[in-house]
Amino acid sequence: MSGASVEAVVFDWGGTLTPFHDVDLLDLWRAAARRLAPERAEEVAAALLAAEQRWWEEAVANGRSGTTHDVLRAAAAATGLDVPTELHDEALLAHLDAWTPHTRTLPEVAPLLTELRGRRIKIGLLSNTHWPRQWHEHWLARDGVLDLIDARVYTSDLPWLKPHRQAFDAVLAALGGVAPARAVFVGDRPLDDISGAKNAGMRAVLIPNNAVPGYDVVPDATIERLPDLLGVLAAW
Repeated sequence: MSGASVEAVVFDWGGTLTPFHDVDLLDLWRAAARRLAPERAEEVAAALLAAEQRWWEEAVANGRSGTTHDVLRAAAAATGLDVPTELHDEALLAHLDAWTPHTRTLPEVAPLLTELRGRRIKIGLLSNTHWPRQWHEHWLARDGVLDLIDARVYTSDLPWLKPHRQAFDAVLAALGGVAPARAVFVGDRPLDDISGAKNAGMRAVLIPNNAVPGYDVVPDATIERLPDLLGVLAAW
């Protein structure tokens, strides 16, 4: 595999194309809770955060994906709320609005993607997320990088999420059927990104992040900054 030319590079999103943010997740859920039940906002916000944490634990454990509406429904059930669908939508909008300041693309991303495209390398995005596609697309468009990414795959649209092989297969298919041996994955999570990509037959480049859990896997390369990827690809 080390001798195969690189036809595509696939990136993780949060913590890779965006900075890693150490945020108050409970506060971000308060925005949704105030829409769902203003008089019980603290209780509902805590239930939303607990439901999201359970969702991530179960998703990673069994590889199954889902949506933010699943989180909202679980929290409503836990608190006895009878919430109409339109109010779910309003709560989701409020929550994602609260997240918006933490979704800025790193300034080096656009020049890197432009350089890769100039080298005729296809560019993909594979993000583990329960958020809806339209919000990710909105943020990428806001930052001027949406049209620089040939295939954008969000696990909220899939039955599976990273590190499940089918998530990686989905983005390679969206890129036109690129062979795994000719694709490189770049991410900051050893389990989700690096082990998942390598198990799918891709080469994997790690951007170390001490804030995420470790995993017993050896990346094909490690870089400190995204622009360093160009030197790695040149060596391959």
